[in-house]
Amino acid sequence: MTAAAAPATSAVRQLVGASRPVSWVNTAYPFAATYLMAGGGLDATLVLGTLYFLVPYNLLMYGLNDVFDYESDLRNPRKGGIEGVVLSRRWHRLTVVAAVATNLPFLVYLVAVGTAASAAVLAVSVFAVVAYSAPGLRFKERPLLDSATSSTHFVSPAVFGLVLAGGEPSRAALAALAGFFLWGMASQAFGAVQDVEADRAAGIASVATWLGAARTVRLAMGLYAAGGAVAALAGWPGGLAGLLVLPYLVSIAPYRSLTDAECERAHAGWQRFLWLNFVTGFLVTQLLIWVALR
Repeated sequence: MTAAAAPATSAVRQLVGASRPVSWVNTAYPFAATYLMAGGGLDATLVLGTLYFLVPYNLLMYGLNDVFDYESDLRNPRKGGIEGVVLSRRWHRLTVVAAVATNLPFLVYLVAVGTAASAAVLAVSVFAVVAYSAPGLRFKERPLLDSATSSTHFVSPAVFGLVLAGGEPSRAALAALAGFFLWGMASQAFGAVQDVEADRAAGIASVATWLGAARTVRLAMGLYAAGGAVAALAGWPGGLAGLLVLPYLVSIAPYRSLTDAECERAHAGWQRFLWLNFVTGFLVTQLLIWVALR
């Protein structure tokens, strides 16, 4: 590799790492699956919408987070792997510019091919991504709002897919989306537990620094259970999705009495969560195929 190519390669590596490749599917899949189930076709909008929620959307979401949470990330022992890079100050400006530049073309297209309703949903989605980390808003530092905003990051692509395809907000769809939203809140809350000490050291608030590790885990358990119960209201067979919260409940239950000083022990549970998502995604896919073939 030439000396001139090395900085470019490093920049690309940092940008890709900042976008959290392990989480790309968590936003692209809800859009694509809902768009197709709601009547959308195998068309350019499906392809471009999926690509948008796969990479640019995640670069905006996680890239801004890495830029504005730099001080906390320096103190966080789990940073530096698949769960996020410690983004060097050298790349902060580039990350923000790249996030905006890669988002704009997709957003222009998705607004142009949609309706006023789908544009409003997309606006809420992008606002939630920016508001979570950006100075002056920092929803991630407002306990409970942090969990709700994070959940919006993952549920709004599904809502956008539904509205963009012109789907009807049936009882089954609303139950599934509401259950998904509660699942997202639970996941964010539990994810914050492992960072209690690092966040406090950096002066960053969260639902976990507010409630403490043990109570946050119990809150997450309650939200998972509620999400499963709500999803079950989707009817047969879609309501079977409500059972998919059970592995998450089992996974985090051992941490329900975790002290704040031991918060980093929850990291093992978070790693299980990341891989559970792939198993859950596979099972949801099978369930969607079953529903579509009925």
